[in-house]
Amino acid sequence: MHPYPIDCASNASHHSFAIFHKEVVEDMNYSCLSPVNLPVDVAVGVEALLQMNYTEILKMGFLLNWTAQNCSKCEKSSGRCGFKNNEFVCFCSDRPHSQSCDHDNSWNWKRKIVIGVCTAVATVLIMCVVFFVYQRRNRKQYAPSSFVSRSIFSKQTSMDDMEKGSTYLGVHLFTYGELEEATNYFDSAKELGDGGFGTVYHGNVRDGRAVAVKRLYENNCKRVEQFMNEIEILARLRHQNLVLLYGCTSRHSRELLLVYEYIPNGTLAEHLHGERAKPGALPWLTRMNIAIETASALSYLHASDIIHRDVKTTNILLDNNFCVKVADFGLSRLFPTDVTHISTAPQGTPGYVDPEYNQCYQLTSKSDVYSFGVVMIELISSLPAVDITRHRHEINLSNMAINKIQNHALHELVDTCLGFESDYRIRKMIIAVAELAFRCLQSDKDVRPPMPDVLDELKRIQSKDFDKEKAEEIDISTDDVVLLKSDPLPPPLDSLALNWISSSTTPNGSG
Repeated sequence: MHPYPIDCASNASHHSFAIFHKEVVEDMNYSCLSPVNLPVDVAVGVEALLQMNYTEILKMGFLLNWTAQNCSKCEKSSGRCGFKNNEFVCFCSDRPHSQSCDHDNSWNWKRKIVIGVCTAVATVLIMCVVFFVYQRRNRKQYAPSSFVSRSIFSKQTSMDDMEKGSTYLGVHLFTYGELEEATNYFDSAKELGDGGFGTVYHGNVRDGRAVAVKRLYENNCKRVEQFMNEIEILARLRHQNLVLLYGCTSRHSRELLLVYEYIPNGTLAEHLHGERAKPGALPWLTRMNIAIETASALSYLHASDIIHRDVKTTNILLDNNFCVKVADFGLSRLFPTDVTHISTAPQGTPGYVDPEYNQCYQLTSKSDVYSFGVVMIELISSLPAVDITRHRHEINLSNMAINKIQNHALHELVDTCLGFESDYRIRKMIIAVAELAFRCLQSDKDVRPPMPDVLDELKRIQSKDFDKEKAEEIDISTDDVVLLKSDPLPPPLDSLALNWISSSTTPNGSG
């Protein structure tokens, strides 16, 4: 309390004072009304008190008691008890002195309730917004970009449908845990190979099947597109020379995994010039079957309007009977039927990429034909498509082959273990396959034969009766017989190949 004395009445014999709160004095121009008698407790006797003036009495101090209604309620609201116009007033310490706290307590509680409810609602809304943004970002991370003949919407819808069941288009959905268990937690000892998009592991799933699990390197938009692309292509294709897709994980899985049938005998590259290569272990007739089965798989893809884009010996798998399974459709493209080519940045493996595609960015089925031409030369020579240890003009096997054939030196290219010098039939078959490969390796795509024609020609070469042809060659004039006896084998490149070389610049109508 801050007492302020006001001299209300003054005469020679009597002075009366009133004691007020500071707030009352500051709030109003006070004028004394009627005298107020209140009991005052002082620490001196009456006689001494009568001899003192009012100033001395006030300095000495006293205790003034009165009773006010609702003072406890006022104090709870941080107010101060007092009177105004002969009525009880609760003065607020944090408000202008003209305002009171009589109704502030209930108002404060209402305000607190409203603020609390609004705060709770705002918190819930903020949490919802944060969760929504997180979900959108998470979906965007996995959403694939569209490609040639498929829109983002159809892709998203098909993948959402796939995740509603345990299969999609006959493709089983595996959990990440199942494939971890199948590969012994992706044990490095189970690695089968390493490619541009991922590592492949050998494993056994719970139903006992041996599988090859491709584990994509990164889980981003580009990888999801490749992941979905391969699923869509393989799920709808059935051919005895295409690797079978057993299943995959969901696109929302911890990692993107593809599950294929396991082909136990490695790749063609390994048998030709890799870890499994042994002299004479892959005879020519087996290589001829491999060429025919690979061409059959590629012809089927092209008939289905699909371009493989990465034909190479490391993507040609062999089973224990050396039957072909063409694999790795990570770069495959669905080819629209209403266009002649697709413009896209060159992708593929050095040594196998179509030079016209590399220069013009125009992908066609003839790009696969060029790559298969390199494969045929590998089958003939047992040499890798690229080898930087070779002469600079022969680093690319395709360039080496063209030069050898044009210079009548095919025998320098052929693997000596194939019987080229000792077996008439094998020699004639190798020459015919080299001629076909030469046609496939032409820089001008229009000169290259289509894949169905390549397949037909390989079958013709395989089935041709070269023994009869040999007998017909022997049944000629005596002078020629003498010549043949001295050299029973035909020259390194027969007349048909020479005729082709001389006219190879003329576009082929069937190409």
